[in-house]
Amino acid sequence: MVSNNTDFTLAVEDLTVSFDGFKAVDNLTLYLDRNELHVVIGPNGAGKTTVLDLICGKTKSTSGSIKFLNKELTNMAEHEIVRAGVGRKFQTPSIYENLSVLENLEVSYPHGRGVFGSIMFKRTSEVIEKIHQIADQIMLRDELETEAGLLSHGQKQWLEIGMLLIQDPQLLMLDEPVAGMSVREREQTAELLNKISQGRSVLVIEHDMDFVERIADKVTVLHQGKILAAGNMKEVQADPKVIEVYLGH
Repeated sequence: MVSNNTDFTLAVEDLTVSFDGFKAVDNLTLYLDRNELHVVIGPNGAGKTTVLDLICGKTKSTSGSIKFLNKELTNMAEHEIVRAGVGRKFQTPSIYENLSVLENLEVSYPHGRGVFGSIMFKRTSEVIEKIHQIADQIMLRDELETEAGLLSHGQKQWLEIGMLLIQDPQLLMLDEPVAGMSVREREQTAELLNKISQGRSVLVIEHDMDFVERIADKVTVLHQGKILAAGNMKEVQADPKVIEVYLGH
């Protein structure tokens, strides 16, 4: 099934990756619109993280196509995919613990890339304004001078999301963003993700079903590398196959 995929931010078609004959992702087709918050769920080993690895170029597919804003990503290097506008956050936050929140955001600002860029980089009013705007969004405006290592677990996750947002990606991918968060932090993260999916596409992998219910426009359920079901949360929750394989546990 190949559609006319010119309108999608992300069009994944017939994507397969085999490791020694084992199909970790098997003939996957998935589309993301602009402003869409799409959540992928499924039991452990379903291939969820592998899908993100394929999109960001960390793993190369065996066959199929991944188009981002109509650019074919399958043969691009990881850094080229980032530059094209795809941002990814892994499960463990990778922030600079000994730098302040402001410095973490500043280091991530696109013009500061590369050694030469960093030397020439000036903290202009434009940069400061952007940092403040992002800090507001990620609820860390009052923590700009705080050393990142002193933030709570949830705040570290938000900071890392901010470090991606400052690069203004058109597709943001998050792997289990609320793992280990307090109930309040989960609520705040749901609000944050709903806000940041305005103007871009967001692809989230998550286990926490209450959280998924609060954020998802669309849900795709993976099982053994294949799509078991897809639709809105209500449709997916009512699907007998999903109940049997996943929700029934």
